[in-house]
Amino acid sequence: MTQNRRKFISTMVAGSVAVPLLSGIQSLIPVPDKDRYPIRLFSKPLDNYDFDFICECTARSGIGGLDLTVRPEGKVEPQVVETSLPKLIDKARKYNLAIDMIVTGIVSASETYTEKILSTASDSGVKYYRLGWFEYDYKNDIWETLQKYRTRLFDIAELNRKYKIHGGYQNHDGIRVGGPVWDLHELLRDFPSEFLGSQYDVRHAMVEGNGTWMIGMRLIASHIKTLAIKDFTWKTTGGKPEPVTVPLGDGMIDWDLFFKMLKELNIKAPLTLHVEYPLLDKDEEKLSFIRQQEIIVRKLKKDVDFINTYLRKYQLI
Repeated sequence: MTQNRRKFISTMVAGSVAVPLLSGIQSLIPVPDKDRYPIRLFSKPLDNYDFDFICECTARSGIGGLDLTVRPEGKVEPQVVETSLPKLIDKARKYNLAIDMIVTGIVSASETYTEKILSTASDSGVKYYRLGWFEYDYKNDIWETLQKYRTRLFDIAELNRKYKIHGGYQNHDGIRVGGPVWDLHELLRDFPSEFLGSQYDVRHAMVEGNGTWMIGMRLIASHIKTLAIKDFTWKTTGGKPEPVTVPLGDGMIDWDLFFKMLKELNIKAPLTLHVEYPLLDKDEEKLSFIRQQEIIVRKLKKDVDFINTYLRKYQLI
């Protein structure tokens, strides 16, 4: 990095109260669509299909664009990002679809492909990307582990500022960093949310805190810049409870409370629809692509209609 880390840290921390960092800031902030809650489809469940098939499914479902995987084994492999990503973005435009969000595995500014991914994405009109995940190191103190990752995030934030792009860390159930959500507040609190924030996932938050998820959401509200949308229920396997993702409305998420909080906390962010329930059963996988597409589109549209119903109910669109 060309900028001294200590100087950068002090600049970033001071940015919330000082003028220098904010000078010309409007040119750096990702500007959302006129629609305050544009819906994008997380491409992962369709990544094995031809890209035209993915675009057709997305467009026919009433979804405005894709949240495209740009990571190992994703739709775009990092080593070919400079050629593949712009090509797919151009192709998506032919279907009137935006690709202004991507999902990466970035956890360090110094990784081989980090800067290529961010520079290519920014030049191609991508405004938001999702980071990879950090793991807790149980050989060290939990708090010390978080401070180590905060230091790593300073370098990532510098790249985000350089390329005028926002990086979001998704909270995920389990023992990764971000599971409890309060730890995200510790990681992100000193960073201007224009560059680093949270991709808030209410499904994972509720799995980890059925009665307390709304506290974590309030704690990091100012840093929530993208929203992952999915639903879940519980099943018991071998006497142990396990969360199972289901279509929106078929699970346990308190959607009324969630959308009320979006309005109350003035959170305006793109929605990435995560379809992590089976789109096709084993018999349907043997059908023609045309029949498969009909089934997929029907299920996606049901989820999209569900989201729009709540956005209208709470006058968010």
